[in-house]
Amino acid sequence: MPEYAVLILPSANRVYTDTAPRLVRAEVAAFASSLLSVAVTDTGTRAIGGVDYVTLTTDRPLAGRDVAALSNVSSAYALFEITGELLRPLTMTPAARFDSDLLTIQKYPGKTNEQFTQLVLNLTVLASEKATTAFEGPLHVLDPLCGRGTTLNQAMRYGYDATGVEVAPKDFEAYERFIKTWLRSKRLKHTATSGVLRRHKVRLGQRLEITYAESKEAQRAGESRSLTYYNSDTLRTDELLRAESVDVIVTDAPYGVQHGSRGDDDSLARSPRDLLAAAVPVWTRVLRTGGALGISFNTHVLSHDEITAVLGRAGLTVVTGPGYDGLAHRVDQAIVRDVVVARK
Repeated sequence: MPEYAVLILPSANRVYTDTAPRLVRAEVAAFASSLLSVAVTDTGTRAIGGVDYVTLTTDRPLAGRDVAALSNVSSAYALFEITGELLRPLTMTPAARFDSDLLTIQKYPGKTNEQFTQLVLNLTVLASEKATTAFEGPLHVLDPLCGRGTTLNQAMRYGYDATGVEVAPKDFEAYERFIKTWLRSKRLKHTATSGVLRRHKVRLGQRLEITYAESKEAQRAGESRSLTYYNSDTLRTDELLRAESVDVIVTDAPYGVQHGSRGDDDSLARSPRDLLAAAVPVWTRVLRTGGALGISFNTHVLSHDEITAVLGRAGLTVVTGPGYDGLAHRVDQAIVRDVVVARK
C-alpha cells in the first residue's frame, strides 16, 4: 500500500515542535474523512535519517488534488512518497495567497502559535458543510475574541473574508497599525476606513473596514476580499453581523479574567466560564446552518466537559472521531490547551 511522509515545520516554540507530530496525525485524519479521495488506513511517526516524520498509509496513491489538500496541513514543511529506502518529494501547492510574514511579523506576549491557529481553522472548516471546497473558494471567518488578529491573518492567507471582534482598544490600535502598514508594504490595492462604531446612535467602540485584492488581476476580476475588525464587546456580535452570515467561527477562549467582556463601567466583568456561557449563544446566531465553531481553551480554566455543555446548550453538535479527539497538549506550566469543534 502507498506510504507517505510529512516533514514537520519547526516552530519557534520548542514545546509546540515536540507536540506537532501528534496534532498533525489528528489533522491528517480530519483531512482524510472530509476531503481526500483516498482512505488513510494508518498514520504514525518514524525517524528517517535521524529526522522525525509523520507517516500515512493510503489504500491507493494520492491524486494531485489530495497532495494539494495536504499542502495545507498546519505544520507540514514537505511531503514525500516513501519508495523503498528513498523519499520522493511531492510538489506542495498550499492555498496561501500571501507571504508568511503576515502571520510572523507581529511579536507580543501571549500570541497564539501561528501553526496552531491554522490547525484550529483547518479542523473547523473541515467540520463544516464547506469542507469539500475548503481551500478553493471564499468563506467568511469570524473570530469573536480576536486579540491582535492571528486568526484574521490566517483567514486572509486562505483568501477568506474575515471579521474580528475584540474589546481591548490597545489590541485594535496595534492591529490597525500593523495591517495598514503590511498592505502598503506589499503594494496591495486596498481601501481602509476606520472610526467610531455606532449602532442606533449608541457608541459601541471603534471599527476598521478594509477591502483588498491579492493582485491587480483579482481586482480587475472583481475578486476583492473584506477584512473587518470591531473594537467592541463580543456579546454584541449579533448586533454587528447579520444572522447566519458567517461560515465558520474560530477563537482562542480566554485563559484568564483579563480577557473577559467589559461591563458598562469599562471594567472586566466576566470570568472565562461566564463569558463563554453568555457569548456562545450570541455567536451561534450569526453562524450559518451547516457552519462550524472551533474553540481552543486552557483546561486549567475550563474543562472539556464544560465547553461541550456550553456548545450543546447553544444547539451545536460537538464533532468527535478521527481528527477531533485527543487534541489536548501542554503549552507551558500554566496552560494545557485543548480544542473542541461543533457543527450547527
